[in-house]
Amino acid sequence: MYADAGMVDLLLCAATDMECAVLRERFGSDKSTAIIRTGVGPVNAAHGVTLFLARTGARAVVVCGVGGAYPGSGLAIGDVVSAESECYGDLGAMSPAGFLDMKALGFPIAEEPRPLYNEIPMQLFPSARRVPFVTVTSCTGTDSQARAIEARTGGAVESMEGAAVAHVAYLHGIPVGEVRGISNIVTDRDTRTWRLKEAAHAAQEAVATWIARR
Repeated sequence: MYADAGMVDLLLCAATDMECAVLRERFGSDKSTAIIRTGVGPVNAAHGVTLFLARTGARAVVVCGVGGAYPGSGLAIGDVVSAESECYGDLGAMSPAGFLDMKALGFPIAEEPRPLYNEIPMQLFPSARRVPFVTVTSCTGTDSQARAIEARTGGAVESMEGAAVAHVAYLHGIPVGEVRGISNIVTDRDTRTWRLKEAAHAAQEAVATWIARR
C-alpha cells in the first residue's frame, strides 16, 4: 500500500479499486508517484492519507474518483471537474432555524495558518473546469435534500472523502487537488441511471493527462 522509501512527488488516493485501477496501470511503477486505496468515507480517507504522509511523505496529494452533481450545477453525467474548494456539507448542528455550520458554532476545524471552518481551499486543478465540491457522510438520496444542500453550501458536486483529504493536506501544509467524474445527478435515488465505471475511468484519464503535462 505504501511507497518503499523516500518522499514521493505525488500521492494519488481513491476510495475504491474501480477509482484507481487505471492509475495503477499507468503509474504503478513510477517511483515519484504513489497510489493508495483508502476505503469509502472521510475517516478511511483521512486515516489512509495521514498514515502515508507520516510514514513516507508526499509533496502533493490528489483525490480521484466519482461524484454526484447537484441539480442546479449545470453538470451532466460524464463530465469531469476539479474541486475549486471542498466543504464539509453536514459537519455542524441542526436547529429550529436550520443548519448551523462550524463557523456559526464557533469551532474551527483548523486554526493555523488561518482559521478554517467547513470550507477548505484547494491548490491543484488537474481538470480545466472547476466547481465547489461538498463532502457528506451520508449520500443524498432525495431531490429536496439535494437542493437544500446545494443552496446552503453553494456546492456543485457531492462525494464522501474529498474534504477529509483536503483537511489532512492543509494540516500538513502540502497542496491538494481533487478530480471527480460525474456518475449521477443527486436527486431521488435511482441507481439505474448511474454510470460509475464510465465516470471513474474519465476521472482517471484526466488525472493521467495532467500528470503527463506536469
